[in-house]
Amino acid sequence: MAARPTSGRESRVCVAQIGAAHGLKGEVRLWSFTQEPSGFAAYGSLETEDGSRILDVENARFAKDHFVAKFRSIDDRNAAEALRNVKLFIARERLPAVEEDDTFYHADLIGLSAVTPDQSVFGEVIAVQNFGAGDILEIKRADGSVLMLPFTDVAVPQIDLARGTIVVDPPQDSPESEAGA
Repeated sequence: MAARPTSGRESRVCVAQIGAAHGLKGEVRLWSFTQEPSGFAAYGSLETEDGSRILDVENARFAKDHFVAKFRSIDDRNAAEALRNVKLFIARERLPAVEEDDTFYHADLIGLSAVTPDQSVFGEVIAVQNFGAGDILEIKRADGSVLMLPFTDVAVPQIDLARGTIVVDPPQDSPESEAGA
């Protein structure tokens, strides 16, 4: 579902990231991480990752694979360029409740303990990535290695947010599946 991961149990969720300045009047390129791409603008004020600024979207328009956005009080290219790579957050409680049992906010998956079907510890979910072909869980193993696992019903047959666990079943022919055995 919507939103880019933060750190699982945080009270804020990253909904967008600013890119380079666009033009001379304070506009920026912006990548949205919400399920409905224009949704980032509907949440009202957006907070920077370090909490030092609150930004209000004045307007936004879609352009190719991103938005061009204008924030109140950002009126020139220099001010816009100073926002490059800034991640924008909202309070978790401002997101709508998840209505389906098999739908999750990425932020809710970060920090879950990954276990195998026999409940052996496998690692911890540290990120949810999407490079265009579907969501991928990034799992950090006890030895420090990182496994990228497709977020599918086969590879991830069970998620229990209440217990803080996610059952993972990596392919048997992968070195990662043998490392935990």
